[in-house]
Amino acid sequence: MTKEQAIELLESRGQGHVMRGFDNLSEAQQETFLAQIDNINWSDFELIGNDAADARGEFAVPPAIELPEIASRKAEFEAAGIEAIKKGEVGAVLLAGGMGTRLGFDLPKGCYNVGETHDLYIFECLINNLLEVVKKADAFVPLYIMTSEKNDKATRDFFAEHDYFGYNPDYIKFFIQDMACAVDYDGKLLLEEEGRLATSPNGNGGWYASLIKAGLKSDVEARGVKWINVFAVDNVLQRIADPLFIGATILGNYVSGSKVVRKVEPAEKMGLLCLEDGKPSIVEYYEMSKEMSEAKAADGSLLYKYGVILNYLFSVEKLDEIVNNNLVVHVVEKKIPYVDADGNKVSPTEPNGYKFELLVLDMIHMMDNNLAFEVDRNYEFAPIKNLHGVDSVDSARELLKKNGVVL
Repeated sequence: MTKEQAIELLESRGQGHVMRGFDNLSEAQQETFLAQIDNINWSDFELIGNDAADARGEFAVPPAIELPEIASRKAEFEAAGIEAIKKGEVGAVLLAGGMGTRLGFDLPKGCYNVGETHDLYIFECLINNLLEVVKKADAFVPLYIMTSEKNDKATRDFFAEHDYFGYNPDYIKFFIQDMACAVDYDGKLLLEEEGRLATSPNGNGGWYASLIKAGLKSDVEARGVKWINVFAVDNVLQRIADPLFIGATILGNYVSGSKVVRKVEPAEKMGLLCLEDGKPSIVEYYEMSKEMSEAKAADGSLLYKYGVILNYLFSVEKLDEIVNNNLVVHVVEKKIPYVDADGNKVSPTEPNGYKFELLVLDMIHMMDNNLAFEVDRNYEFAPIKNLHGVDSVDSARELLKKNGVVL
């Protein structure tokens, strides 16, 4: 895209302010900025103000395998899962684009040290968990680590400095998540600085499209990967490429699976796995009616009890089918730092505009079927969202200790 083409495009959309100071940029900065403008997804802007909630369908309880059945069929599931791993059919994607801001930490979140008597980083916890599977299967699992523009170099450097925490670097690939621009409440593009649009990662649902855009689909194909386990960086206890989970999904003829934990009480703030009009779906806690959240099964337990923990298994064949279908774009109010018309940096304390995000829960709804695979939250669910309190560094440390991890 040339300067003239950019000006014409932006002026036609009432966004001419974006080009202020363009001539003061270096040639390299101009090139990067024009590429940003060329990458704008203008159709997202049409969603602003369209806040009428889509009517939800009819909900039902999803197919699930609960802890007692998993325990009784452990050998069967594990054998099937290990066979798939040995054949090179299982890969994993770590969603690691976030920074440790809420932890008072200015590096990638995975670099946070949860150790007490020695260094133990979040990334290290996850690699240790994956290495348990590698040892059991006697085969490495290809690991694709999704970073963001803001933390890519720091993440790569951190892994290299720590010798990949004992993982074979030939099986680790990094890729940057695609970015989406941000706008103010009037739909005007915001600038992070002159010559740079304010952007943010396009949500956790953009991971597969970002992997393809980064050119890593050829690596997936060359390795013969048929299943991808996608998981978030902040749960230090989760099992990755878990043979039990993989085996149960394969043997049940599912194209996807979701690790779930049982809700502790009706109002717990978790997305709930269910069926919606017969298709797998996730309903957020704030979307549930009181009746739905409190409904009881025949045995007296909650009817809708399976909370998702952002650990999913997808068939690559099915991912290829849905990747070109447009996922739902969610318009989210956020606090967006920007530079004003005078070049002053503004850090808002209240939401001042919109970001556009894709969510992995919409990928689940595009699957033909999905297995709810129950895990013990004391063994596999220690998310780190905050420094103290619920889902915090403190609570994760306690759970790590309970699981025999020396801090």
